[in-house]
Amino acid sequence: MSNRPVGVDELLEQVRVGLDRVGPSEAFDAAANGALLVDIRYAALRDRDGLIPGALVVERNELEWRLDPQGSHRAPEATSHDLQVVVICNEGYASSLAAASLKQLGLHRATDLVGGFQAWRAEGLPVQVPPGAVA
Repeated sequence: MSNRPVGVDELLEQVRVGLDRVGPSEAFDAAANGALLVDIRYAALRDRDGLIPGALVVERNELEWRLDPQGSHRAPEATSHDLQVVVICNEGYASSLAAASLKQLGLHRATDLVGGFQAWRAEGLPVQVPPGAVA
């Protein structure tokens, strides 16, 4: 293992090698078959753009604690290391790093959504738009 500094673009390339990333339609189908969609976008983006119905909202800084099936602060949905988890950020960058972190916790089926929430919405998949949000 090298001790040289790694830029974020290189880090993204490295972690994405270990992820079976999914597109919006694949994520939609996975959720219909029991996968857990996890929205890590911050509140201002959720308030502005809306939510994916059925997705678990977990702030990025709480993700590992809420999704660790063995953790004392786990979300009720974090039932097993075999759970398929699809992490969703705004555009599909932070979600790759987050999914890689979940894989390090043993959630071997963790992945992320290519293009994030914006790709989901662009594909016309269901979005619950809060009052005052841009549709």
